[in-house]
Amino acid sequence: MQPTDQIHIHQAIVHKVGNMARGEKLTLSENKLTLNDELVRQLLVKYFLQHFNEHEQYKFTHHSSLGLNEVYTYCKHIFNDQNTFVAESRHIAQLLYQVSTHARIKEGELYVVHLQRLPFEQEEVDALILVKSESRNTFLKLLQHGKNLEIVAEEGLNMQKPDKACLIFKTAEADGYRVCIIDNTNKQQDAQYWLTDFLQLTPVADNYHHTNEVLSMCKQFVTEALPAQFDITKGQQIDIMHRSLDYFKENEHFDMQQFTQEVIAVPEMVDQFQEFKDNYEKARHVQFEDEFDIHLAAVKKQSKVFKSVLKLDKNFHIYIHGRRDLLERGYDETTGKHYYKVYFDEEA
Repeated sequence: MQPTDQIHIHQAIVHKVGNMARGEKLTLSENKLTLNDELVRQLLVKYFLQHFNEHEQYKFTHHSSLGLNEVYTYCKHIFNDQNTFVAESRHIAQLLYQVSTHARIKEGELYVVHLQRLPFEQEEVDALILVKSESRNTFLKLLQHGKNLEIVAEEGLNMQKPDKACLIFKTAEADGYRVCIIDNTNKQQDAQYWLTDFLQLTPVADNYHHTNEVLSMCKQFVTEALPAQFDITKGQQIDIMHRSLDYFKENEHFDMQQFTQEVIAVPEMVDQFQEFKDNYEKARHVQFEDEFDIHLAAVKKQSKVFKSVLKLDKNFHIYIHGRRDLLERGYDETTGKHYYKVYFDEEA
């Protein structure tokens, strides 16, 4: 996100949402937070905003009609009439409580925050933030007790990053707004309740999304599908992943046919890649474009998870950053062990 120094909270409220399946309560506030302390306001703005990725955008959706998406409708009411803020925030909390039935969903506070004039894509728009805070920090506090100081332990909000959050920009209303999300807890177990059951979001099919999805698919193809179908070494897998990344870094435009011919290259692997791509699209309900402009922010994000480390037992790690042809793999019959030869010009 952009710097938060000039962003101010227009109105905010907090509700406590338990796990309905465990019999925990839903506690709804009747009034907005006063937030008279400017330092508290600044700390909350930073906490709410600094961890969103503006490039990765979603939008509200519904299988029947967008107007039936409840969170979208509640947010729309607030944007159109700020006096409905408290009532609609309570509706949002009630909905979150109703979908909080997974055993791993934790009790926490739901912050609903209304911001005005938030910078977004060369303009300033209103925005709403929904934050579910589940984590607690224990801190020590000094208290005056007569002529002495005493230390007491208290629990408070973990200010490192929100557990779950979404940021809704008041733009593209007819298309479900533009939404950014955070989900830092239980991503495998309960992510569906936040993203799908509660918010009902779908990715915006822009260049960032296309770039990110194709690279994710390529990584899964190389690490899972290729070893299952071909006799391929870890070094060869790393080499293909490097070529995939290099293609995205060196080109401004993606062409699926060109990519498969230059990066996958081997005809048998190209056929397997096409089959894997088709199955990937069906399983994840995505549709890859044959051509699109490459988004460098998505390439940078994916570069962090494309591993270039070749692990040999527990003794050695080889970091491969290019020139796969300078690495030679073999088998020594005398020792019964595999080996790698590494060719280089000089030692650093």
